[in-house]
Amino acid sequence: MEGWDTTTKATVQKIPLLTTRAGPRDGELWKRRLKEEYLTLIKYMESNKMNDNDWFRISANPEGTKWKGKCWYVHNLLKYEFDLQFDIPITYPATAPEIELPELDGKTAKMYRGGKICLTIHFRPLWAKNSPHFGIAHALCLGLAPWLAAEIPHLVETGMIQHKDKKLTEKEKEAKGTSAS
Repeated sequence: MEGWDTTTKATVQKIPLLTTRAGPRDGELWKRRLKEEYLTLIKYMESNKMNDNDWFRISANPEGTKWKGKCWYVHNLLKYEFDLQFDIPITYPATAPEIELPELDGKTAKMYRGGKICLTIHFRPLWAKNSPHFGIAHALCLGLAPWLAAEIPHLVETGMIQHKDKKLTEKEKEAKGTSAS
């Protein structure tokens, strides 16, 4: 955890480490791992709420292999919300999930086709070093959260994304302009 700021260290230390080494093809072991994942996510979300840092909602299909939800980032007092999704790789937990924000696809160089956020340089080595103890909560905390913090302000400042209220205002202006003519 060297090189991390104190807030990140404190947050990560509150996320329990997982013990079951199992992926989606491992039957009963996967069910045990999935239970650990849910408990860890609940703990992480509770910690976030206690620290007034609630920033995502997520749920999975019954098999625990497809996850989706919403994540958001507040920039200049405006909340930017995005759809979030990922599949659990067959080789999980040795391989981290590839987190996707589909509506941001093509808006930043730090993203792959399909809206998969780029986590290769910083996060993948960390995941590999900590496998199988890291789970979905760790991927969100150490992968998605820093990505949002780095990319969303940049995307807003460059005009690649706009706040939903600003979009409505522009649409209202367009509607008024066409109705006045």
